[in-house]
Amino acid sequence: MSKKIYETDAQTMADLTAGKETVWKNPRYVPFDLVRGLCDLVVSEADIADAEARLARFAPFLERAFPETQANHGLIESPLAELEKMQPALEKAYGGKIPGRLLLKKDSHLDIAGSVKARGGIYEVLKHAEDLALAAGKLTEQDDYAAFADEDMQKFLGGYTVQVGSTGNLGLSIGIMSAALGFRVIVHMSADAKQWKKDLLRSKGVEVIEYADDYSRAVEEGRKRSEADPTSYFVDDEKSVTLFLGYAVAAKRLDAQLKEKGIAVDEAHPLIVYVPAGVGGAPGGVCYGLKRLYGDNVHCFFVEPTQCPSVLLGMATQKFEQANVRDYGLSGKTEADGLACASPSSFVTRIMTNLVSGECTVSDAKLYDFLRLLVETEGERIEPSSCAAFQGPVALCQAEGSVAYCQEQGLTPDRLNNATQIVWATGGRLVPEEIWDVYLNTHLDA
Repeated sequence: MSKKIYETDAQTMADLTAGKETVWKNPRYVPFDLVRGLCDLVVSEADIADAEARLARFAPFLERAFPETQANHGLIESPLAELEKMQPALEKAYGGKIPGRLLLKKDSHLDIAGSVKARGGIYEVLKHAEDLALAAGKLTEQDDYAAFADEDMQKFLGGYTVQVGSTGNLGLSIGIMSAALGFRVIVHMSADAKQWKKDLLRSKGVEVIEYADDYSRAVEEGRKRSEADPTSYFVDDEKSVTLFLGYAVAAKRLDAQLKEKGIAVDEAHPLIVYVPAGVGGAPGGVCYGLKRLYGDNVHCFFVEPTQCPSVLLGMATQKFEQANVRDYGLSGKTEADGLACASPSSFVTRIMTNLVSGECTVSDAKLYDFLRLLVETEGERIEPSSCAAFQGPVALCQAEGSVAYCQEQGLTPDRLNNATQIVWATGGRLVPEEIWDVYLNTHLDA
């Protein structure tokens, strides 16, 4: 390992590379107004508005193809739930005060794919289908997009292939939506992917290619095979701006939910958000949308497994996608299959370098402990990967890095007591009942 790779606290990085739970305060974090112009060159407000409009155009198709979306008129959105019982239970279990109001954003229960990937993954497939149909003169933007469920359109799209590399949930969203549109679909899945996710995809008519290697290999092979087929489109989780836009749309929808609850977000009432990170696309897009909306009044933290903090390493070392956790003595192995990405997104690590407040890492054992506590107190079930986010509020006022961040940003005790803290649940609705039994009865050594 290089002698000088970090511009951050040496002890923090020593703990990180030793596989210890760590809180990292991002030394490159700056006020949003200083980087807004640069961000606009990459992803602008107009780009996000265009993504929102496209999702609205597809609402009639979604209602027709997926009846569960009819209640929201074809809008794929998740509830924002109070954690009134979980909050004091966390305080009791981990010995610290969690200030403000704790909420759960249940992207774990999004329609169709049952995970946060229903945002970016489904959006990218819909955009690709629209691009093909518009180019072929099959419809205009003014037409009724319910036509995507018609036999003629399905036959047309059946002449094209969609491919993706995944540890699980992105593959589910891409596979389910692509199959519903009539595409041929190939999902390249890493060794970390759960068997039930592979089985579910195959039941939808999706071709699943399995690899004994990790996520990066699945992406590499999928990209290579797709490039060799002129009719194939590869959803590139490591580089896709389109995926990122689908996730970014979540911000304005969350804003509406907060307003419905009478929750203000301003200087006196900060918003603190914790999102689990794998390759980085979903948390990056969600947090980017929030920063554009709330600026310095929102504080975004990513959470990763202790053995696979690839996004943290990519940003801390500024090696971005060239950072691989194994190069720092970590195994890359984790129970959090959705977060098992040894190297991070090149795009996300760059665009979030000055925007993310920090990161924390969490042991695999805690994932199951958090899950059991959530079930016992609130009756909610989310995947172990999703439960990583609970490490954020637990660590906020206890760990040296996050305490220092709060002091630097003027997050005084009074402001923190007025804060809204959101744990972003990223998956869980499609988990089979027998798998829940396994999760709830898994106990690991800390």
